Amino acid sequence: MKKLSLFFTVLLSSASMLTAQMVSEGIPAETNVPAAQYPAVDKDSRATFIIKAPEALQVSVDICGKKWPMIKDENGVWSVTTDPLVVGFHYYFLIIDGVSVSDPASETFYGCGRMASGIEIPESKEAATYYSYQKDIPHGQVREAYYYSSIENAQRRCFVYTPAEYETHPEKKYPVLYLQHGMGEDERGWSQQGKMNFILDNQIAAGTCVPMIVVMDYGNCGYIYGAKPGETRDQFGASFTPILLQDIIPAIEKHFRVLTDRENRAMAGLSWGGHQTLQTTLPNLDRFAHIGVFSGALMLMHGADLKTLYNGVFADADAFNQKVHTFFIGMGSEEGMGSNEISESLKKIGIENIYYESKGTHHEWLTWRRCLNQFLPLIFKKP
Repeated sequence: MKKLSLFFTVLLSSASMLTAQMVSEGIPAETNVPAAQYPAVDKDSRATFIIKAPEALQVSVDICGKKWPMIKDENGVWSVTTDPLVVGFHYYFLIIDGVSVSDPASETFYGCGRMASGIEIPESKEAATYYSYQKDIPHGQVREAYYYSSIENAQRRCFVYTPAEYETHPEKKYPVLYLQHGMGEDERGWSQQGKMNFILDNQIAAGTCVPMIVVMDYGNCGYIYGAKPGETRDQFGASFTPILLQDIIPAIEKHFRVLTDRENRAMAGLSWGGHQTLQTTLPNLDRFAHIGVFSGALMLMHGADLKTLYNGVFADADAFNQKVHTFFIGMGSEEGMGSNEISESLKKIGIENIYYESKGTHHEWLTWRRCLNQFLPLIFKKP
């Protein structure tokens, strides 16, 4: 019971409780809860974490799998300052006496198959402009919507972005992008971690992409593969495709003013959501004309005869290129997923595609923000 009570009494230390040795220069992370001074990020992208846990015997912070041991002072306050971290968004946990918990000083985000703490290591203001809130432009809305799935016989939830002009142009219909999260995440990811609404707002205001509706749904892969005994890789998240085709698209077309032809329907996804995008769109090119794959979801193609995949959809390059107006493949330069090699292999057999590489980023949300930012100007443009 002693350990259990510890986790209910862990408190965020205030700055007045810290010794001078514990304080590093920096500003509170934008992902902190209100009034929390730590975690703090300094000018060199180092993060300082603070937690008061006087009865704990061992505490560390786990940032994307790398663990940083924390040191306790005479007041029972544990702290650590990391080495410089890669810019972008990172999930993290506190490990207190062997138990992984969320940091009470951090907002929580659904990732890693559970609610997790998150920290944003900021880029320069200039580099982050495209996904930052701009006060002088119109802003769209991200709506929480519910519908009934005839396949699951259950209520489901999605988030729907509508552009700022949606309310003022009541007769206008819009193209739709179905945008998917990755393994261990859910339908909240793109609007919370991904900042997709600001990316859309900024591009629409600048005229670099057309106004569109974006639908973000749960991809049935919100746990980590292997958590369900006996589930194969082919089965993981596979139930999402029929739900999208038979439940989600009809619900969106019923309740929102959207264009319903294939020319005005796109799908994109990150990581496993990219795999789901291929699994959904390539066998159904009569329903999708724009495809986006962000970060390594094409890894399943390595070593395969490309012309035999997906019932031979790549066998006739001319037919494919005529149907698919946008085929975008992107990843971070530090991922090592081989998406660049697959892009080149597809080009060699005549399949037109656009490859983008996010410089200096890994398998994380900054890569996917950049991919989305590159993808949006390409879609729904008249051929």
